[in-house]
Amino acid sequence: MRRRVVVTGLGAVTPLGNDVATTWLAMRAGVSGASNISKFDASAFPVRFACEVKGFDPLQSMERKEAKRADPYTQYAVAAAVEAMNDAGLANGGFDVDRTGVIVGSGIGGLKSFEEQHDIYQKRGVSKISPFFIPMFIADIASGVVSMRFNARGPNYATVSACATSAHAIGDAMRTIQYGDADVMICGGAEATVTPMAIGGFANMTALSRRNDSPSTASRPFDATRDGFVMGEGAGIIVLEELEHARARGARIYGEVAGYRATGDAYHLTGQLPDHEGLQRAMRGAMQDGGLTPADIDYVNAHGTSTPLNDSNEAKAISLVLGASAASVSVSSTKSMTGHMLGAAGSVEFIACTLAIRDQLVPPTINLATSDPDCCGLDFTPNASRKREVNAALSNSAGFGGHNVSLAVKRYQD
Repeated sequence: MRRRVVVTGLGAVTPLGNDVATTWLAMRAGVSGASNISKFDASAFPVRFACEVKGFDPLQSMERKEAKRADPYTQYAVAAAVEAMNDAGLANGGFDVDRTGVIVGSGIGGLKSFEEQHDIYQKRGVSKISPFFIPMFIADIASGVVSMRFNARGPNYATVSACATSAHAIGDAMRTIQYGDADVMICGGAEATVTPMAIGGFANMTALSRRNDSPSTASRPFDATRDGFVMGEGAGIIVLEELEHARARGARIYGEVAGYRATGDAYHLTGQLPDHEGLQRAMRGAMQDGGLTPADIDYVNAHGTSTPLNDSNEAKAISLVLGASAASVSVSSTKSMTGHMLGAAGSVEFIACTLAIRDQLVPPTINLATSDPDCCGLDFTPNASRKREVNAALSNSAGFGGHNVSLAVKRYQD
């Protein structure tokens, strides 16, 4: 009998809001987080907009000295972790520190710090490189800082798998609890890539939408006129607990993490197998792991990047995996509102699935005017959220390098 794992805390910093409640209200309302880039002068760039985190104050969750020595991606992770632990009722202790771990990943890490310190080196020489540069930049440091914040001395590491990063973190945290290596896990991902190099690099590989005249309508997953994703940033952190541990302390339970499967394409640096076959295997594996059938799935939060290749491939994968049940399943891409948060995407989308179950409501895919006929006629919940029964959901993630993850979450029942 493997141990059951439940969700007891949620935290988020997103382009829609700097906490879960604000983010979820905006998702439910179909609000876009996209606007012209304000974090640097993008006037000469081919893409001049993004889904930025707005009005964020790291001093709400970190001391001034600590914040000064942390890249924004770490600041976002700490803020989301503090919210999640408060939400779980664990921020002030009440847990065995040796049985509490942290897995917080980042697809790219402290890119802003890297760019800034390289600029200092070029202009002022090697002696002016900050002694804090390396811990500001490396992709594992957010996990370490979060562990120190809560004195969590259990398993601690970062996942790095591009846009599947935080989905891997959640799945690995689930397994850690199931295997008995921890009772509580703080998990998820963070990203801060609205920077010149990230925007320029993704733009030059033609991955980003170029709708500079209309940022709020640029992210349009599954629409026939989609032309690329919109860069997003932020963090999503989840507190997972072993069921009996949560029950013993009277914790509020959002839902149960039912299944997890990670697969690899072994195919292409940035492309996907036909019909997203690797993601098909991940979805089937997550359902099998959770004892679920296609008929049990009510909602799929799609990877749904708004890129021509991904969306049609993923739609085919969903249709093939769910079969006859696909017609009755609600699908949506919340990236239409948050943009693509890269290493933080999977955890924020898992939060959306968890809240969809709590509220019996599916968030929309906004900017969907003309559904692509190559997307299998699925119900993509266009433009407006929808009340419906949601007892089980899949959250899909995929990343450059051929990484695929599907997570299954379901309503908690004794």
